[in-house]
Amino acid sequence: MNTARTVLVTGGAGFIGSHTCVELLERGHDVITVDDHSNSSPVALDRVQKLAGRPLTAYTADLRDRAALDAVFAAHPIDAVIHFGAKKAVNESTEIPLEYFDVNVGGTSALLRAMGAHGVHDLVFSSSCSIYGETTRVPLTESDPPRPTNPYAHSKWMGEQMLADVCRLLPELRVAALRYFNPLGAHPSGDLGEDPTGVPNNLLPYVAQVAVGRRERLRVFGDDYPTPDGTCVRDYIHVLDVAGAHCLALDRLVEGLQVLNLGTGVGSSVLDVVAAFEAASGCSVPYEVQGRRPGDVAVLVADPSRAESVLGWHATRDLTAMCADAWRFQRANPAGYAG
Repeated sequence: MNTARTVLVTGGAGFIGSHTCVELLERGHDVITVDDHSNSSPVALDRVQKLAGRPLTAYTADLRDRAALDAVFAAHPIDAVIHFGAKKAVNESTEIPLEYFDVNVGGTSALLRAMGAHGVHDLVFSSSCSIYGETTRVPLTESDPPRPTNPYAHSKWMGEQMLADVCRLLPELRVAALRYFNPLGAHPSGDLGEDPTGVPNNLLPYVAQVAVGRRERLRVFGDDYPTPDGTCVRDYIHVLDVAGAHCLALDRLVEGLQVLNLGTGVGSSVLDVVAAFEAASGCSVPYEVQGRRPGDVAVLVADPSRAESVLGWHATRDLTAMCADAWRFQRANPAGYAG
């Protein structure tokens, strides 16, 4: 491990951000978080500190508020940033596209400006496999052309393009953009997991809420895709594997922008996930098939070999472990953090 540093984590109370905060604290780093809690709970940060046995410093702020952001940088000797702070639901992005561009692109721009003003040059950027869009390639490598099909994906691709341009013009910057595929699971303690605000937009928290009785049935959007069972196929990856990759990327930054896929290289359909969760929980997950959602694509599976080469990283947990850990969190927190 490199020398311990002070790391700002934007979106630190969110699903991936909170798990990454635990990893950072356990590895000896000091952690500062900024989160507006539009899709997260401050309770998650209390649990992060309990699990890690170390404190962090948390701020409630919108990344687009430059005064608030500057105040955070001025108050702490920040060495590096991990940037999760963004809106992240494909379907929602087709309903409120301008909000997605404003938050995701505008927030990243404001963050880069604040970093520049305070002499911070190291950044790990939360990107997304969604930028690959509609493709027949399986698995996908980092050199495959982006074909984003929805505003969320476009906003992440625009973030990468902005970072590439800024890195060319400011050679002191060291940036890793991690295109992770579909994070699932929870901390094995059952204390930390995925608890979205309102109706879940992602598959597994919806499945878990059906299993625990919070929702009547799962909605499966489309069963006529060109896949073995007609439902969308994704490369699901345990959130702790994702968190670990962010910590490794932070330790292995190089000048300029490097782009890395995070995935398992194995695709699972929506119905595969339902079956795996039923096996892990012992609960039935009834579902009904509805029409396809705008912006969804049939198959997205990663080739993660570059991440293994550059970071020495590979996924270590399978779909069974993801579902078992997610169920442990949901069973212990049937109403989420609010309960």
